Amino acid sequence: MLPGIFVFAVMKKNTNLRSLAAQAVEQVVENGQSLSNVLPPLQQKVSDKDKALLQELCFGVLRTLSQLEWLINKLMSRPMTGKQRTIHYLIMVGFYQLIYTRIPPHAALAETVEGAVAIKRPLLKGLINGVLRQFQRQQDVLLDAFAQSESRSLHPSWLLKRLQSAYPQQWEAIIEANNQRPPMWLRVNRNHHSRDAWLALLEEAGHKGFTHPDYPDAIRLASPLPVHALPGFEEGWVTVQDASAQGCMTFLAPENGEQILDLCAAPGGKTTHILEAASNAQVMAVDVDEKRLSRVYDNLKRLGMKAQVKQGDGRYPAQWCDGIQFDRILLDAPCSATGVIRRHPDIKWLRRDRDIPELAGLQREILDAVWPHLKSGGTLVYATCSILPEENSEQIRAFLERTPDAVLSGTGTPDNPGKQNLPAAEEGDGFFYAKLIKK
Repeated sequence: MLPGIFVFAVMKKNTNLRSLAAQAVEQVVENGQSLSNVLPPLQQKVSDKDKALLQELCFGVLRTLSQLEWLINKLMSRPMTGKQRTIHYLIMVGFYQLIYTRIPPHAALAETVEGAVAIKRPLLKGLINGVLRQFQRQQDVLLDAFAQSESRSLHPSWLLKRLQSAYPQQWEAIIEANNQRPPMWLRVNRNHHSRDAWLALLEEAGHKGFTHPDYPDAIRLASPLPVHALPGFEEGWVTVQDASAQGCMTFLAPENGEQILDLCAAPGGKTTHILEAASNAQVMAVDVDEKRLSRVYDNLKRLGMKAQVKQGDGRYPAQWCDGIQFDRILLDAPCSATGVIRRHPDIKWLRRDRDIPELAGLQREILDAVWPHLKSGGTLVYATCSILPEENSEQIRAFLERTPDAVLSGTGTPDNPGKQNLPAAEEGDGFFYAKLIKK
């Protein structure tokens, strides 16, 4: 046993964080991989105390990618290509540390340069060192110039144009919120404690939190905490969930004894929120992604809850709904996720303009397919974590026009349907809701 333990410890010690961050960012930008898929396996290669730094470097580089790209173009005569492309992203990791972290510059430089050895490009150490030192000498001038450039929004041009068109008065506030680190919101399980009672436990543990005026179970932490520091997390007293996502329950208003469908349910935050609000409801949680359904099971297990969990495509409910007519349906529709960019900065670089009409078409298919499975008098809440009208108000307006037995309830007007939340520093994420009643 001892030799194996020793080798494992050495491997952990010699892992270069900067090279791992560069590889992760390369997978996102060059290969279209989601950071949530790429990062966890890489975090297994580092010690527990280094996991947070690796995450910070990956998220930070993707948050500021257009700035770092601009700097490389100013400081290098030609781009790195082919097998040397990882070096391009390693230099970005170096820039990010020098601009945005408190890591001593000499340590940031040394570790980033050594990253070339970890990715088997030792001959390029001198190049990396030279570019980073040149940036240090010109840092103030370069950053001032970037602040006047077209890339200063840190958003791709197609998304910036859509935001400017949809929100001519608010787009600057939106991109500013998108470029910030997100607040950490919690949902108190009302079956264990009232929100205020749990908040008192949090304060007894030496941490501060703030309630939300609209969402009765929501608490925002003054500073993010690891879940093991939250009173009763393992016992199911509290769940990490953004305030805007919790807003779905305000409009769904589930009741005991009802048949309720949570469609596109993974990872299960809303499924468990339904059961916290109505513990005797019969809940079916359905998602097309079988792998992500494991998260639904995990959440149900931690909270000691039961639901019928199924893999299925929302466009074809006859294949999985067993002929059930539901009292309430929560459709958290697949979307561009443009409302949660501050939590998932890779979205800016994974999404394309052409994706928006394709997603709107998919949303339309699911809405039309699931509506017949709602009881007369029943409630359907359509929700997205998007802030683009094509997926939201325009989607619901078109649905109301072609669906005679659908009535909008308490969320906007037929001309401007739905309630749109926009991301803000001390608020929830960007989120859209429309509550529909079947006549």
